[in-house]
Amino acid sequence: MATVTETGHTGRDLVRYETAGPVAVIELHRPHRLNAVTDAVSRELSTALRRAVAEGARAVVLTGAGRAFCSGHDLKEPAGAEDSLMARERLERLQDVTRVIKRSPVPVIAAVHGWAVGAGCEWALACDLVVAAEYTRFSFPEAGVGLTVTNGVSQLLAAVLGPQRAKYLLMTGTVFTAEEAQGWGLVNEVVPAGEHRGHALALAERLLGQPPVSLALAKEAVDRGLGTTLEEALATEVDLSMRVVDTGPPVSVPAPAPEGSRQKREDS
Repeated sequence: MATVTETGHTGRDLVRYETAGPVAVIELHRPHRLNAVTDAVSRELSTALRRAVAEGARAVVLTGAGRAFCSGHDLKEPAGAEDSLMARERLERLQDVTRVIKRSPVPVIAAVHGWAVGAGCEWALACDLVVAAEYTRFSFPEAGVGLTVTNGVSQLLAAVLGPQRAKYLLMTGTVFTAEEAQGWGLVNEVVPAGEHRGHALALAERLLGQPPVSLALAKEAVDRGLGTTLEEALATEVDLSMRVVDTGPPVSVPAPAPEGSRQKREDS
């Protein structure tokens, strides 16, 4: 496992940026507030995600400090006076996190634990892959506090769960477990308590063995395919394939030999 290296952050940083070789590790860092979201957090997180791409990271791990990944919007943060234009701009900055994740050519892996609530749950599910500690709890409490969901959940959640279950979770605010999320296809791996970050880094290192262009195209193909017709998806796949036709034939990986034939070779 690569050593994680701090990169000059200060005690005032709301989001910390570190590196583990070619992997960028981005940490929400308001542990005293369970990493609750403010406008400043949204700004710093978008900046850190863009920095990872600009500095040539091959993968990104997004995680949280302390006892939780992210407890959602900080409802105790004093709300400044804002008109409708200012409110719209603030919401667009919140949405920018999902935009940057989806537009990033490198895979973004969420490593979640504790609580992933509201905007925190939305950000985790916007990532390409999700590793969750076994005690993680997810929920969308927005309806119960007079808000509504953001960060593309209206499309992304229904695409995986179907509209009925998505509406149920959004309307009721029901808390669901990491195991339930994995069973529904929202989480890729559920790991023992305290091991979420290590497993996410191991998954990132596994992805480093894949050609970066192929990873980028796989990500783009699936994300662009959401909500399109079959013909549109087929056309997109041809367009994406054309990006690699001049790079030579794909590397041929030999298929593993059947168990019986491998044993015969060893016996001989």
